[in-house]
Amino acid sequence: MEQESTRQQKVGRQLQRDLAEIIRQKGMATFDGALVTVSGVRVSPDLSLARVHLSIFPSSKSEKVMEIIQNSAKSIRGELGRAVSKQLRIVPELSFFLDDSLDYVEHIDELLKK
Repeated sequence: MEQESTRQQKVGRQLQRDLAEIIRQKGMATFDGALVTVSGVRVSPDLSLARVHLSIFPSSKSEKVMEIIQNSAKSIRGELGRAVSKQLRIVPELSFFLDDSLDYVEHIDELLKK
């Protein structure tokens, strides 16, 4: 995998902050009472695509929450566009992925307790 440029990293961090705020404003009720965290954003070299990694707690609701997010991706992108319109010429296309690293950590913890 190619190393991200400083610009990609900066844009990624800015998008992560803005998306976290958008999701926080929607509230837990929107996401079936689940806590949704933007754990990372990776941006393509041309800044046209952003891979948004989401961490969802409790993980039992992750499938339903991902569906809700996929269905509202257009409106989330619209809100993001308003937030970054001063910094970016084009708002990247968003694709959402589940970050299950917390589940992995939990699983390892369980194994270590045995």
